[in-house]
Amino acid sequence: MSITATQFTILFLSTFLLSGFLTWPVRKLALYVGALDQPDGDRKKQSTPVPYFGGIAISISILIVSISAILFGANSSLNIKIALTVLVPAAILGLLGLIDDLKTLPPKPRLAIQTFVGSSVAIYLINSGTIGSPFNNQLFDTVITAFWIVGICNAVNFFDNLDGAASGSTGAIFLGIFFIAFLERQEMVAALSIVAAGATFGFLLWNKSPAKIYMGDAGSLFLGVLIGVLTIRLDSQISPEWKSLLLPVLLMGIPLLDTSVAVLSRISRGVSPLTGGRDHLSHRLVRAGLSRRKAAVVLWLASGVCTLFALGVYLYPDTLGSILVATFMSLWFLGLVLFLRTPSHD
Repeated sequence: MSITATQFTILFLSTFLLSGFLTWPVRKLALYVGALDQPDGDRKKQSTPVPYFGGIAISISILIVSISAILFGANSSLNIKIALTVLVPAAILGLLGLIDDLKTLPPKPRLAIQTFVGSSVAIYLINSGTIGSPFNNQLFDTVITAFWIVGICNAVNFFDNLDGAASGSTGAIFLGIFFIAFLERQEMVAALSIVAAGATFGFLLWNKSPAKIYMGDAGSLFLGVLIGVLTIRLDSQISPEWKSLLLPVLLMGIPLLDTSVAVLSRISRGVSPLTGGRDHLSHRLVRAGLSRRKAAVVLWLASGVCTLFALGVYLYPDTLGSILVATFMSLWFLGLVLFLRTPSHD
């Protein structure tokens, strides 16, 4: 591998420091232009207005460090293509999220644009042969890939509903992707993952409870695309193939659980799944008696445990893989049932 462990550490620290630094002027900008999340006593219970735009600091940090590493590193054309297929769609949907932060776009046009971008990436990935074709059907593989990208994008967006929860949890997910990619010598996937982890943890310094700034849709959509495409690019090379295909699901266990709980709860109440609400995991944990800070910590730890499950399946696919997958699925569905049994509103 041409990128050493020391260089990966430098990439992490660079984005960690840059993201933490850039969040300060970005926060000032949000306050100046009035891009504030106003408390409303219902969904938004913070005591004072909190500025958006944190996603700008995250995105710029990742783009600056990634592009700099590409320009000054000895990268092959394949690595450059991998980076572009991750960063370009992330930048496009990050811009969509920024517009939504400023003007509040209707849900359906947002979803249409996300679907177009996700489908375009999926078509390129499948037709270029840069990823595997697990179902040996080009059309079906393309549809599944597009569905995964759009689904993960929205899962991260849904999950960003509590101070620090999304930034800390996505950081754990990016670390999981990094370790697998590093061990498999997928250096560009590993590099982009460690850069994203550094940016999210740097932003977490400002975003932890009580949050001084939110990442907004600009950040959650940007990070969602990164996770969606990087997990597709990730090739664990373990067998049987179904265990390899499950690794991204294990890594995304908590955001997927959050989305499932919210969507199923809304459908059962006759509410559109695309509307907002206080029916996410974080809200239910707070109703159960946890403080907002403790609820965020619980979600961080849960995401960390999911990452450990994924790493366990990757490292021991033959001896412990099936047991770990069965244990994970049992705990995940138990969590789904328990959270759905908790109140969906105050």
